[in-house]
Amino acid sequence: MNMPDEKYSEYLESTCDQEPALLKKINRETYLKETKAHMLSGHFQGRVLSMLSKLVAPKQILEIGTFTGYATLALAEGLRADGIIHTIDIDEELHDRVQHYFDQADQREQICYHLGDAIDVIPTIEGQFELVFIDADKKRNKIYYEMVIDRIPSGGLILVDNVLWKGRVLDEAPDSQTKQILELNTFLAADQRVEKLILPIRDGLFVLRKK
Repeated sequence: MNMPDEKYSEYLESTCDQEPALLKKINRETYLKETKAHMLSGHFQGRVLSMLSKLVAPKQILEIGTFTGYATLALAEGLRADGIIHTIDIDEELHDRVQHYFDQADQREQICYHLGDAIDVIPTIEGQFELVFIDADKKRNKIYYEMVIDRIPSGGLILVDNVLWKGRVLDEAPDSQTKQILELNTFLAADQRVEKLILPIRDGLFVLRKK
């Protein structure tokens, strides 16, 4: 079946739950104000993240790469009543606007927003993570993965975004960025510590479950 990407996305969105009002606002304002708005998870992927989080019911979530906070709030929907999500980003310019979004959320008391380099911040956060979402600097994804894998309990999930890289993973002569994605995918596919599969939604979401 051949279907234009826009119509395909519209159909998927029409068959899942609607975005909460705050996420719809973030979605709209991100596309109005940000030059890299395509980095936003968006309606359908946001519902996927929410569903996965609710299935895990995590006490502690780690998100590497906040951007405008859309995925943060989607993931936070699955937190236990006493749970917390730690989200890390290095972009100081977005901080105040994103914090304002978080302050409006039902889960505002459960969000810990860190500004800094994830490699420095992650070791300062105590405890295990039942759910980790990696969506930041692609060339460092393997570093982030190795930093958290031993802090994931059995049954916990690691999600890695953008692993299909707009389909360029199938290029016969991939560029250097695509090669980095391919190397990570090959590594994850061979990692026996986890069960894994790629969900071919949006730009590809690698879902890894700790054994």
